[in-house]
Amino acid sequence: MFLSMTGFASLTREDERATVGVTIRAVNHRYLDVQLRLPQCLMAAETKLRALLQRHIARGRIEVSVSVQLREPPAPDVELHEEFVHRLGEAIERARQQGLVSGHLTPGDLVRIPQALVFKERVSDAPETIEELGRMVESAIEETIGALNTMRQREGEHLRADLDGRRELLAALIERVAAAAAEGRAGLEARLAERVRELSRDLPTDPAAIAQEIVRTAGRSDISEEVVRFRAHLAHWTALTEGEEPCGRKFDFLLQEMNREVNTIGSKADGLGVTELIVNAKAELEKMREQVQNVE
Repeated sequence: MFLSMTGFASLTREDERATVGVTIRAVNHRYLDVQLRLPQCLMAAETKLRALLQRHIARGRIEVSVSVQLREPPAPDVELHEEFVHRLGEAIERARQQGLVSGHLTPGDLVRIPQALVFKERVSDAPETIEELGRMVESAIEETIGALNTMRQREGEHLRADLDGRRELLAALIERVAAAAAEGRAGLEARLAERVRELSRDLPTDPAAIAQEIVRTAGRSDISEEVVRFRAHLAHWTALTEGEEPCGRKFDFLLQEMNREVNTIGSKADGLGVTELIVNAKAELEKMREQVQNVE
């Protein structure tokens, strides 16, 4: 199945309790890397929301941002940092005794000093309100994932069209290499046979032994095994394309194997134009490798 790893989706949901906003950005990554930003009130639901994302997305860097705005936000919890305020009061008292400052620590001073008071967000005192909000966010994220995957699928169709065209071109190049190599091998055998005939005019020879040596020498340029394996890789590629599972990492592995076969063919094959065909095949493999980095 072709899905691009790049995409964007955003959604806003509202009801009588709150307004929930979800934004998901997806970019290329070798593995699945989920970056989840949640309001403090929903941190307990982080594990569940990560599992939801993992069920729908196999690979890529996924940045998810969730915002919650309550219709009637409760007053925040305010905590006094007692140890800090106590030591601050003692320091001010010593400074006052030395004539460095006048007056005492006031409530207004505490408000102006960030470390003295801690303000914490509070959704509600009722646990059911938090649970309902969590379900609302979960549903919103799932809907946003659906929109994201729709976009990724559209981009994946363009990737598939490009890769299918390059796969067909690559298949044609390998068949041309096989044909050129076969002609080169036949030519090599003919040249060796002619050279032996020239030498046999002056030297005694064993025709059977010479024939075996010619076949052995020409066999070193035989690429039939590599060509068969390469065709098998292309067939496997087609099967993955038609499957339902994410295939990007498998494509990456197949391209490595195909590149290895092309290198072996290039080192063994002998024939007119083989070098140019090998260069073209490696260029197509590199272009395919770059495109596969975008496939989930």
